[in-house]
Amino acid sequence: MKSSWPIEVKGHEITLRPLRFRDRVKWNQVRAENREWLSPWEATIPLSGEESYKELPSFFEMVKILNFEARNGRSLSFAIWQQSQLIGQITLGGVMYGAMRGGHIGYWIDRNFANRGYTTQAVELLTQYAFTELKLHRLEINLRPENAASRRVAEKAGYVFEGERPRYLHIDGQWRDHITFVKENSAIR
Repeated sequence: MKSSWPIEVKGHEITLRPLRFRDRVKWNQVRAENREWLSPWEATIPLSGEESYKELPSFFEMVKILNFEARNGRSLSFAIWQQSQLIGQITLGGVMYGAMRGGHIGYWIDRNFANRGYTTQAVELLTQYAFTELKLHRLEINLRPENAASRRVAEKAGYVFEGERPRYLHIDGQWRDHITFVKENSAIR
């Protein structure tokens, strides 16, 4: 299912808006300032043995890819804005329709804006959009067990612990165990 893209999701204190080419300087600055803070939680690409790491896409290539995926309804990625300040990013990925009607949410926040409720608000806004506009049934948040702050976000946003996923995602250079939190849309039968 294709979505009308780009869209904006406005909350009380934050706005979720797709990255634009003109956001490059702000995005690069926030990511550079938070490199050490985010690296333990960042997805990495495992090597199969015969390949070497490919250079990451440029900001412009990344925005093009994110917009392509969003226009095709597979993944919706938003910058989290607190007024004119870019404070993080949130993505609804792995969107599936048909009998499953679900997806998963991932996010990061600038350490200067952590523990202020912005990430929880972003999760709540994106969850509401996914349930009301996309009519999804089930959303997951998968996080590393030692990430207590992310666990608090999931729980405060109404997600319920479902279980463990050993060696689930390649994070910070290794296959890492994750725990799964789920929220279901009771309006979808």
